[in-house]
Amino acid sequence: VLVVGESNRNDARLVEAREMGGTGLHGVWSDDFHHALHTLLTGETRGYYQDFGELTDLEAAFRDRFAFARRYSAFRHRTYGRSARHLPADRFVVCSQNHDQVGNRLKGDRLSTQVSPEARRLAAAAVLLSPQVPLLFMGEEYGETAPFPYFTSHSDPELAQAVREGRRREFAGFRWEGEPPDPQAEATFKSARLDWALREHEPGDHLLALYGELLRLRREHPTLASREPEDLGTARDDDARVLMVFRRCEDSRCALLFHFAGEEAHITVSLEEGTWRRVLDTGDRRWGGSGPSTPVMVESCGEATFCLGPWAAVFLEKTGPG
Repeated sequence: VLVVGESNRNDARLVEAREMGGTGLHGVWSDDFHHALHTLLTGETRGYYQDFGELTDLEAAFRDRFAFARRYSAFRHRTYGRSARHLPADRFVVCSQNHDQVGNRLKGDRLSTQVSPEARRLAAAAVLLSPQVPLLFMGEEYGETAPFPYFTSHSDPELAQAVREGRRREFAGFRWEGEPPDPQAEATFKSARLDWALREHEPGDHLLALYGELLRLRREHPTLASREPEDLGTARDDDARVLMVFRRCEDSRCALLFHFAGEEAHITVSLEEGTWRRVLDTGDRRWGGSGPSTPVMVESCGEATFCLGPWAAVFLEKTGPG
């Protein structure tokens, strides 16, 4: 039995060993990773998203597990969180979508209807190339567009009405326009049904292939094996909107470049001396892009310059000695 805490308290004690004063859970959700990624992709900064929106938030979620650890939250009006940087990454679950984050939107709209195909591919790479445990929401792997609105089948009319009113109050802080679907209506439930046929043609088949390749790399590539804090480093270029994540396992090295903007970016990245090979570029035509913007091979003398496509993720591995 594996027990994973669905908690937004950012309390490392949930997954610390009992002999250390923790509760000994096997894992806990990292809402910070989702919120940091979502705001960078969508630009939403209302409700609980108001605490996020900068590259430094996602950088902290990659590096420190939580972005908020003894940090003030404008949404909560208090400082909260306990550092989890000392813990292995496989005790934390990350995602770009889940049943709460989609179902608790006004109309249950998915990320696939909020951002471009390029941004969807970027989101997939950020989640699946992270050292944390990835959670995939049903249908995201092929870009499902059906909403996932909150629905109920309460037999008590007073409870059903209380739920309706509670949902409206909950959405007030987000200032979304319109009325939420009636949770009790059968049409609300039916609207959430998946369209599996989307997997069979563009762009769903391309996105599904990318998810398969990212999962294969996560499973097989040596640089992605370590979950220890000391085997991950980060840097960022705020002007270019690029987050750089450096991972290693024993003698293997890789660099992950995540570009959060809709225009090309030219950046210089500090890389160990030697030969670096492009393993994956989410702009590749195989995944439905217009073609990779990065070269197949790069020689670094301590740094290298790259052109990154809009909303692109690039995976580089070191192949030669420095």
